[in-house]
Amino acid sequence: MRLADLTQHAGEWLRGEGPMYDVVISSRVRLARNLAGMPFLGKCTESQQQEIEQRLRAEVLAGPAAPEMFYVDVRAAGELDRKLLVERHLISRQHAEASHPRGVAVSGDETVALMINEEDHLRMQVLRTGFQLAQAFEDISRIDDSLEQRLDFAFHSRYGYLTACPTNVGTGLRVSVMLHLPALKMTGQIEKLFHAASDMHLEVRGLYGEGTEATGDFFQISNQTTLGKSERQIVSEFVDTMVPSFVQYERLAREALLAERPAAIDDKVARSVALLRSARLMSSDETMYLLSLVRLGANLRRIEGMDLKTINELFLLTQPAHLQRILNREMTPDQRAAARADYLRRKLNLN
Repeated sequence: MRLADLTQHAGEWLRGEGPMYDVVISSRVRLARNLAGMPFLGKCTESQQQEIEQRLRAEVLAGPAAPEMFYVDVRAAGELDRKLLVERHLISRQHAEASHPRGVAVSGDETVALMINEEDHLRMQVLRTGFQLAQAFEDISRIDDSLEQRLDFAFHSRYGYLTACPTNVGTGLRVSVMLHLPALKMTGQIEKLFHAASDMHLEVRGLYGEGTEATGDFFQISNQTTLGKSERQIVSEFVDTMVPSFVQYERLAREALLAERPAAIDDKVARSVALLRSARLMSSDETMYLLSLVRLGANLRRIEGMDLKTINELFLLTQPAHLQRILNREMTPDQRAAARADYLRRKLNLN
């Protein structure tokens, strides 16, 4: 597997399968770790950052999963390739935009991404399709256990794992789900979800995390702090209570829309399909908006001939960096708008 191969398919997390897949796009678990005896990244010299990158790269690529992993030197990668990795949720925007030595090891199916020299020395990530937080946690625990046999991570007997950001101190665990919530948005109930999340001490972010908007009605829900709770307790709260509640809110809103405004829903979905099949110019934001409505229509069985896997893939493959990599040329925003519309028509088997 090479970086150039990524545009040939979407990641495992976009298969449109798994528990609660109609609302839960993906489940992600991250662990933050730092090497004992080394300063946090922001206090490191460049030579120390280089030492950390080389050491962790060697250990990551020597592990049991190494044959299935490929490594990207993010510092050496071009801007377009860095943006591609962000669009695929394999690295953060912060990781892409930094200037120090850094990299990422990625599994062939993209369920695992190990970021080196992001905010912490090591950020481990497991990303799975649908609502599979428990499975993602078991996966990342095995990776963590394997690495901890060979590496000495910074740990305090009272505070737990030490991290660059105080909110990650303790377990170093971040649990999140990507939810598709078009009905809550359409019915004006999305603010209720924000308030409920705040009451549960959860963060609500956009498609690409902190500081991004909820494009395409996608929202990331994650825990705020890790101190004072065990890893399994954090995961259990998400699995047993929090996420099922949010999924139920969205499903009830969808049922209400169908009961009260079926013609309006059908009209919105039909117009979206028509535009995707015929437009000659299409911005990224408009594409996300229209595909969101099409995905809603497919889940409500209001349209035929469009499966969730294809819709999910189009969300990703029409993003700016992906589009330019697929067509193998850099483009201006206006050129991308024309190319995106053409790509959508071809992908949907229309002229």
